[in-house]
Amino acid sequence: MEYLVGIFFLAILICLMTGYPVAFVLGGISAVFGYFLVPDFLDFLPLRIMGVLQNNLLMSIPMFIMMGLVLEKTGIAENLLRSMGKMLYRFPGGLAVSVVLVGGVLAASTGIVGATVVTMGLISLPVMLKSGYNISLSTGIIAASGTLGQIIPPSVILILLGSVLQVPVGDLFKAAIVPGILLMVFYILYVMIFSFFTAKNQTLTVAQQAYVDLGKEEKSSFVSAMFFPLLLIFLVLGSIFYGVASPTEASALGAAGALCIAIIKRRMTLSIFKKVMKETSELTTMVFFILLGATTFALVFRGMDGDDLLTSFVTNTQLTSVQFFILVMVLVFIAGFFIDFIEIIFIIVPVVAPVFMMYKIDLIWLGILLAINLQTSFLTPPFGFALFYLKGVTPPEVKTSDVYRGVIPFILIQVLVFIIVWIFPDILIY
Repeated sequence: MEYLVGIFFLAILICLMTGYPVAFVLGGISAVFGYFLVPDFLDFLPLRIMGVLQNNLLMSIPMFIMMGLVLEKTGIAENLLRSMGKMLYRFPGGLAVSVVLVGGVLAASTGIVGATVVTMGLISLPVMLKSGYNISLSTGIIAASGTLGQIIPPSVILILLGSVLQVPVGDLFKAAIVPGILLMVFYILYVMIFSFFTAKNQTLTVAQQAYVDLGKEEKSSFVSAMFFPLLLIFLVLGSIFYGVASPTEASALGAAGALCIAIIKRRMTLSIFKKVMKETSELTTMVFFILLGATTFALVFRGMDGDDLLTSFVTNTQLTSVQFFILVMVLVFIAGFFIDFIEIIFIIVPVVAPVFMMYKIDLIWLGILLAINLQTSFLTPPFGFALFYLKGVTPPEVKTSDVYRGVIPFILIQVLVFIIVWIFPDILIY
């Protein structure tokens, strides 16, 4: 049977490398192997699929996606970044600090990494370059801040990890707050120190002077730009943390709140609403098709006693819990170069979760470390997804090598936070 399990994995890997859609690779190949090798496969499969479709927690995914798309498409996120940049422009590294702060706010109000990286790249990168900021620092801080949505709640990664690991998503959200804040603090400290030692005494151009001179109207605009996103974050996360609403209910509150903000600020039009609904449907459909394929994969893998084989392998090789933990984290990190986080969560995590349970490892702590790991993988050259998103919107003078060099310090910061959480799990609050 172990050879058949190996062939099963190999078939999936080969088809994934051909570029065929992940959902259909997982579902199709698993169905073929299940039909011939798993007893009563066709009886169990509908029950597993209905179990997924009846999971109320997963209803929060389209709501959080919609919330983020409303803020992006209506320009509310862009306005927030511009306003913050103007307020902090005169401080050492002020623009870079504003990118970190806005990245954190957008992460807590959207959680969509690609949209955040692209938005901040289009808006802040040209201004940072004109203001004499180092190219590598500029690209690095934008890419790193854009990936904060992977760890800062309400993160889609944490929702999916909660579903797969069968732990409360609210607890994952609470536990992610300290690592998210640590990342932002270390980012800010780095850019301020870097800017202090490399700053150039330059005379602002007329255009830049106009950009930073704030009148009463612009200061009022800054308060308005900050108020509504922060209010939305408080309503969504506060309702979860104080037990007023479940994550699913809070997601609906967030989507409705984002729509209300867009209407109040007169940013919502029929064409924008259609785009939001279309992209929400597309992203949700992609997630659920992958989820159904992954459910079929998990059923067949367990039906072929794959989880028992893995547990026996770990036991026979006498791997300690630390050795197995390191092995899985390295595997997840490398996989993040080639496949999306959704596929990693649904392919790798269900396979290794029983072994971690055998070692009696805290699954909340494990989920947070997996999220930080995936976030780091998103930044790591040469295949990090965030680097591709950013390079697609950079000016011609910005080279790929500049982007790669820029993210290295932030990768080291994320590794540092990973190690801190690993060694001091008690810092997580849940």
